Amino acid sequence: MFDRPTSTAERKAFYERIDQHNLAPLWEVLAGLVIPQPKSACVPAHWHYDGIRDYLLEAGRLISAKEAERRVLILENPALRGQSSITHTMYCGLQVILPGEVAPSHRHTQSALRFVIEGEGAYTAVDGERVTMRRGDFIITPSWTWHDHGNPGIEPVIWMDGLDIPLIQMLDASFAERLDEETQPVTQPEGDALHRYGANMLPVDWEPTTKTSPVFHYPYERSRETLERLAKSGPVHPARGIKMQFINPASGGFAMPTIGAFIQLLPKGFKGTPEQVTDGTIYNVVEGHGRTTIGDRTFAWSPRDVFVAPSWLPVVHEADDDAVLFSYSDRPVQKMLGLWRSSVV
Repeated sequence: MFDRPTSTAERKAFYERIDQHNLAPLWEVLAGLVIPQPKSACVPAHWHYDGIRDYLLEAGRLISAKEAERRVLILENPALRGQSSITHTMYCGLQVILPGEVAPSHRHTQSALRFVIEGEGAYTAVDGERVTMRRGDFIITPSWTWHDHGNPGIEPVIWMDGLDIPLIQMLDASFAERLDEETQPVTQPEGDALHRYGANMLPVDWEPTTKTSPVFHYPYERSRETLERLAKSGPVHPARGIKMQFINPASGGFAMPTIGAFIQLLPKGFKGTPEQVTDGTIYNVVEGHGRTTIGDRTFAWSPRDVFVAPSWLPVVHEADDDAVLFSYSDRPVQKMLGLWRSSVV
């Protein structure tokens, strides 16, 4: 789009002089700053759950949930090692909590999601309400809300953590606190938020105080039933299959202002057309087997696997049997700023 100017000895000498004053010539770098289309430094990557699970359980033997604060193995993009990032704006990790453990209560400005991968019986508590975690459930922790996890059950429970940590770091807006007590007081019965705000009704005197959904638990049973009914009634999108967005039921917008979450069904035999989107997207396989081609790389996936598609690389999904994919990205931020684009080839 922009040609780099010719280099001359006089210009080089000028650049060296202004460098001492923390100045730099825009024309020397403009071609790399204003580019004709996205070119992410992130690369497509795939994590086989079966190859990770033993490491998670080994971490459970090496360090307690209390000592670690959060016992998590970070999924780092191969092109962003050491940055705790799976894309430029999103963080992803797998967390394990063993029977009898508690992950202490804290809060932070980062928004978070939990997507349950394996096991049942653990809980997440958010601002006074606990929810029992079941496989496939989508649970959010809004910015600056107290939250802790515990496992009174009999088996390890593992979930995927998705946070906007890199985005908040970029904005220099990180704050965090730890509660004096290990767990927060439980002040609401389980399911209260879902019943109060998630049934196409709102309390008559309710007023929103944040842009985050007042519902923080989205049970997989409900999501799966919706996908099944829509697949029977059609139509099926040529690139996405049946894809739904988790919403804030009070506003109709995204469940969180910085993280968009989605769930989609790819019917058996589905062979998608290529799609490009500007939001780098992290996927978790809930059910089924298939393949996804991202750019020039193809990943064969199975249940519980995680893979990431960087911004603007063509993505093509194929399903060998009925497959369900959960995904998340920074789409709400891009849409709010008027930057989000998609293209179906």
